[in-house]
Amino acid sequence: MLYHPDKHRDPELKRQAEQLFNLVHQAYEVLSDPQSRAIYDIYGKRGLEVEGWEVVERKRSPAEIREEFERLQRERDERRLQQRTNPKGTISVGVDATDLFDRYEEDYEDLPGGGFPQIEINKMHISQSIEAPLTTTDTAILSGSLSTQNGNGGGNINLALRRVTSTKGWGEVEFGAGDTHGPLFGMKLFRNLTPRCFVTTQCGLQFSSRGVRPGLTTVLARHLDKNTMGYLQWRWGTQSAMNTSIVRDTKTSHFTFALQLGIPHSFMMLSYQYKFQDEDQTRIKGSVKTGFFGTVVEYGAERKISRHSVLGATVSVGVPQGVSLKIKLNRASQNYFFPIHLTDQLLPSAVFYATVGPLVFYLAMHRLVIKPYMRAQKEEELEKHRESAATDIARRKQEAESAVRLMQESVRRIIEAEESRMGLIILNAWYGKFVTDNSRRHERAKVIDVTVPLQCLVKDSKLILTEASKAGLPGFYDPCLGEEKSLKVLYQFRGVMHQVLSGDTEALRIPKQCESHGSRVGTV
Repeated sequence: MLYHPDKHRDPELKRQAEQLFNLVHQAYEVLSDPQSRAIYDIYGKRGLEVEGWEVVERKRSPAEIREEFERLQRERDERRLQQRTNPKGTISVGVDATDLFDRYEEDYEDLPGGGFPQIEINKMHISQSIEAPLTTTDTAILSGSLSTQNGNGGGNINLALRRVTSTKGWGEVEFGAGDTHGPLFGMKLFRNLTPRCFVTTQCGLQFSSRGVRPGLTTVLARHLDKNTMGYLQWRWGTQSAMNTSIVRDTKTSHFTFALQLGIPHSFMMLSYQYKFQDEDQTRIKGSVKTGFFGTVVEYGAERKISRHSVLGATVSVGVPQGVSLKIKLNRASQNYFFPIHLTDQLLPSAVFYATVGPLVFYLAMHRLVIKPYMRAQKEEELEKHRESAATDIARRKQEAESAVRLMQESVRRIIEAEESRMGLIILNAWYGKFVTDNSRRHERAKVIDVTVPLQCLVKDSKLILTEASKAGLPGFYDPCLGEEKSLKVLYQFRGVMHQVLSGDTEALRIPKQCESHGSRVGTV
């Protein structure tokens, strides 16, 4: 063994070999234990550091180990969240911009400043809720809201106590008070009937100056298949209705069909959403809803603009509702909603500006603000990561340098054997980030020489690297943490020089098959 201390007589090399030998021994213990190896293959070193594996049944499959890891992670997160709240909030600001399209000039002839359209805020709604875990099964939820429209408004406050009764269900009791509806008392129950079916029942009593108004809502849901849910809802009270819906959610799409019969509203609704498999999680959607109130067609899109923020815009065109533009921003657990009513009529100009305006505005903001901000934020996070990992990187660099010194004698013998058979000789090899831009040549310092480690891996005139990061190879370390890396190799085979460039996680096999049977000079 290359790293065995007894193979080296020099005291310094013997000490370095002993350190590396201990690391190899730890790796061997992990790889020789089927469960530890499965955990490491799935989650790496961090998976082995999670508490709780000692009580897990051994001889489990990788899928079962993945589920167990996720369960242990959830339990750890739950312990951390026991003393935390879960704030959720919504701010909605309604804007009346009908003066932009529905103006009548004769109404403004005698008004000073009548040549300028008036845009005003006609309604606003703010709601907030927090959760406070009381015990492992009990949670208190405090929520409140304020609303105003055309100068009139009101608010309410609610307190709910939720208890998890078993793995199959939970119950909730709610108390509320407000200046418009009066006191409220309600109860909510959830129960899993079968592994594929559950039911939710909610009842309430609303006290007001007109008396007591009871209400009851029951929802029965069932998994129709892996990606499809079916719902049956019955609502009794001031707005009684029966509703049935089918929701299909897959990796690339979301489909909903709903039918409701009720007083005062009966309708049919169909919606579809397509999910692009890109980094920004772009989605486009469209829906049509028709009933006693008229017909509404909506279309729009949403996209992730930062790690915790999603921006969306929807155009609503309806009869007799008119044309509206709805802008929505989700920031973590906070939602900001801006419905802008453009016109009470079906005007092509309003539809055009509602469609093109947000798109042009987003493209300009994305290019001038969002993209530069995200780039600066990424660089800042990368720099913080480098600073926090500086000690670990220095240790790995020292281990790699020690390994290279220990390899020198073995590499000399390998080169002599390869030269005798005109085999594979690594002339030069570099690993890291390669920059060809002359204005950034200082970044070439992020490339390290790995000629010796690669030659040490040559066996029978062949070098074979699997699909994994090359930073983990003996004698390697990561010279540019968090950045894209490559391996560049200049080698000689059968007296002919070749060159190859391989990505960090790409498999590599040299010589190539064509080089094994040919003798011409080439560059791969």
